[in-house]
Amino acid sequence: MPMPLEGIRVLDWTIFQQGPVCTAMLGDLGAEVIKIEEREGGDPGRGVTRISGIDMADRPNFYFEANNRNKKSITLDLKKPAAREIVYQLVTKSDVFVQNFRLGVAARLGVDYATLRRHNARLIYASATGYGPEGPEAADPAFDQMGLARSGIMMAVGEPDMPPLQVGGGIADQMGAVMLAYGVLAALLARERHGVGQEVDASHLGSMLMLQGLSVSARLMMGFAFPRVPRKHATNPLWNHYRCADDKWICLGMIQPDRYWRDFCRALGRPELADDARFADMRVRAANATAAIEILDAVFASQPRDEWLRRLRAGGDFIFTVVNSVDDLPDDPQVRANNYVVDFDHPQFGKTQVVGIPVRLRETPGSVRLPAPEFGQHTEEILSDLLGYSWEQIGQLREQQVI
Repeated sequence: MPMPLEGIRVLDWTIFQQGPVCTAMLGDLGAEVIKIEEREGGDPGRGVTRISGIDMADRPNFYFEANNRNKKSITLDLKKPAAREIVYQLVTKSDVFVQNFRLGVAARLGVDYATLRRHNARLIYASATGYGPEGPEAADPAFDQMGLARSGIMMAVGEPDMPPLQVGGGIADQMGAVMLAYGVLAALLARERHGVGQEVDASHLGSMLMLQGLSVSARLMMGFAFPRVPRKHATNPLWNHYRCADDKWICLGMIQPDRYWRDFCRALGRPELADDARFADMRVRAANATAAIEILDAVFASQPRDEWLRRLRAGGDFIFTVVNSVDDLPDDPQVRANNYVVDFDHPQFGKTQVVGIPVRLRETPGSVRLPAPEFGQHTEEILSDLLGYSWEQIGQLREQQVI
């Protein structure tokens, strides 16, 4: 079965997460991704031994594996002219070049867009940045933490009296990667239609603004962003989450509460609440939301979550779901049914599970085919099979410490 990006070759000169995840996503859709790594050490992500307090010294490096599946690895010392010449030869045979180094680094090493486009005018040159390609801070270094802080999301999560909150999992990096992959796909389509190569940029800042698009739009058009709302004072008690007797949580999402209120009260075994004057309709209920939520807190705390799920499924067309932890996701039946987590036979770690493809293309699906490459695993293969170097030439490059 064909894949969407079959025949597309991507040169991946990226490190850590934001850039590598973008190219991994392109690889998931069938692109051939060649990861260009520094000759000594390579992507620093290979050396991650501790993350979020987890000691990974004697465990599989999930960080590098997740960010670099479906890729090949070549090692080059780009400070040497012979190494840059290899990149230029690869560029003539490639469609996309992706990088996430600070502004100016690529130009110093001769792999900036202005240089590479001379070797391939149709090249898509994609940059993952912190704050965008323009402005006084365009050259500032940035990691995920900076994206969380600068974008406002640290002040959007949590309740009003909380300090800025960290959000785990590198989501600014991840969102920046998603938006960069989106830009690359759009540029490939534009090249197909209009014959032009071009630069693409996606930043932590811009991507995280887009993630919060509705709140940012409210600020732009109405003069205020969505405020942090205390759970116990949410204006719509049916748009809230509640702790059950087994310490598990359930989330309600009935944005038109009057449509559901009476049947909901009946399903919870509290039909008298439907006739309580304090909760007569959405407007009155909002004014008395604290009292309603206090009652619902006590009701949900009286039974385990499975019992409430059973009652709500039987009692009407309600909108609700469980509140998962990340630990719950691999066993979530919807995650498994849709292959959002898939089994993978890793050549080093054996049978394991990996995050699947989040977008389904029924006729040309993506897939997880290859593990993250070993350091420099494909250097000789790429030089000999793709670029036509002889074994003697490859040996000379090794002696010269080019590869």
